[in-house]
Amino acid sequence: MDYKAFYKLSYGLYIVASVFDGKKAGYIANTAFQVTSQPPLVAVSCHKKNATTPVIEKSGIFSVSVLKKEADVSIIGQFGFMSGDDIDKFRNVKFETFSTGAPVVTEPSVAWFECKVTNSIDVGSHILFLGEVVGSGIISDGEPLTYRYYREKYKMLAPPNAPTYIEKEKLETEAPPRQESADIIRNEDSGGSYICTICGFTYDPEVGDPTAGVGPGTPFGDIPDNYKCPVCNAGKDYFKPV
Repeated sequence: MDYKAFYKLSYGLYIVASVFDGKKAGYIANTAFQVTSQPPLVAVSCHKKNATTPVIEKSGIFSVSVLKKEADVSIIGQFGFMSGDDIDKFRNVKFETFSTGAPVVTEPSVAWFECKVTNSIDVGSHILFLGEVVGSGIISDGEPLTYRYYREKYKMLAPPNAPTYIEKEKLETEAPPRQESADIIRNEDSGGSYICTICGFTYDPEVGDPTAGVGPGTPFGDIPDNYKCPVCNAGKDYFKPV
């Protein structure tokens, strides 16, 4: 099977959010799409392990914020690679509430929808929620962010809970290593700095990362494979040489 064929399917990037009993939850989605026009229905695919899933199930509401092309990758790291069970994802984010009460992330977004769940379908690893659109709005005329643009600009893989997740090993068996892989090897030999392509955190080998038990003078290639970005919790594979 040629797994890269899946990259030819088109997606946007969105923040899906909900609230129940005062608890707000949200995640990065690339499978929000319109299903019908009469009535206007939107569907979102939510991983069963996402903290947002039970919130939508209990509340029966959700919002969809369409991210703009120039969105800071840090918000993708915050909503896509960290759990709402560990942090308050909405702490430093601009959002509003409308008729349903679901939080609507307005920055950095170009449009929004709020929906009431009309049906849900168990599709294996994910729950497909269908919601009738009861409110929507345009925030700006900016261009929306697409998953293809995000993937190609930042050379990113989808997070494990995403419907589009493909194991890195499967992709690597189909094609020769990308050029940046060679760059990583060379940079590890030179002991250079590495930057997290999700949030922009820079690992400086002269400083190390005391919060993770990595002492000063440790080259990036020598830190444990299970190392996580201290800012957005992205894995080591999401770092690139500066």
